[in-house]
Amino acid sequence: MKMLQSFNWIPRWVSHIGCLQGCLEYLDLKISPAWLYGGTGHAFILNLHEEVCPSGPTAWNSRRLHQLGRNLGYQATGYVCHRDEEDFSQTIHRAWEGACNALDNDLPCYAWELKIPEFYVICGYDQKGYYFTGPLCEGVEGPHPWKTLGGTEIGVLELYVIEPGPVAEPTQTVREALQYALVFAESPVGVVFPDYRAGLEGYDLWIKALTEGPVDGHGNAYNAVVWHECRRMAGEFLREAAERLPDESKLLIRAAEQYDQIAIGLEQFCGEFPFELPLDKMAKQVTERERCRQGVEILNQVQQDEATGLQLLREIVAVL
Repeated sequence: MKMLQSFNWIPRWVSHIGCLQGCLEYLDLKISPAWLYGGTGHAFILNLHEEVCPSGPTAWNSRRLHQLGRNLGYQATGYVCHRDEEDFSQTIHRAWEGACNALDNDLPCYAWELKIPEFYVICGYDQKGYYFTGPLCEGVEGPHPWKTLGGTEIGVLELYVIEPGPVAEPTQTVREALQYALVFAESPVGVVFPDYRAGLEGYDLWIKALTEGPVDGHGNAYNAVVWHECRRMAGEFLREAAERLPDESKLLIRAAEQYDQIAIGLEQFCGEFPFELPLDKMAKQVTERERCRQGVEILNQVQQDEATGLQLLREIVAVL
């Protein structure tokens, strides 16, 4: 058995970033949470399924996110495959070998759906499989049989090894992150999947679902807390960017204040539709007409604020 001591995820609604942050802290890489959310572009992501199911925050092609992570000072080696692909079984084996080799060299790893459809850090392994911790875990759990990775109904294998790398200049980090945010907001094919929409179109789907149905109550509340967390971090990222790029500080602060306003709106929405267990509580929320009316009113305003925010991002990219 090999175990990494004092290695854990950082609890976040965006479990992907929570696992990444845990890996970076284990490697003693000094990257603030806001710089991580913003520098990878995740702070500006919004991805909604037409029924607002809980898959929205994770069901998109995150390849560019990992590429942008190189600007921050880390590199991710990924093993990614769907069970319908021909080399699925070979990728399972390569992921196992890659993770074991990384852990033997004190490099942290994380993977998708070791328990529920979220990301988990891999703390260690034995001959049977992976030991892990993350959402809904009570301490370290396992072993998760390594041959079954990606063998769920979703059928996606994702495992990443994280190691230190060179750091880019702040101008490059901010410019490329915001460029990605603007591209993602246009729902590009191959990045945003069918039946999902990003950016302002994502809000359209959200509003339509609450107005006309169907809408998933669990997904509605879950999307709200995820995107609120992201927009809160967007404001913090833009403020940190203003400190690092004083020549553009006025514009960056304006954008930070705009994303603060978006975060406030989403926080109000979370108040109307709190994430609360059991799941039937959230299912009941979306059956209440007045609550849904209030939610639509909030989302309409947030969508307008988001449109202004995206325009400010375009202005920042233009001067960078």
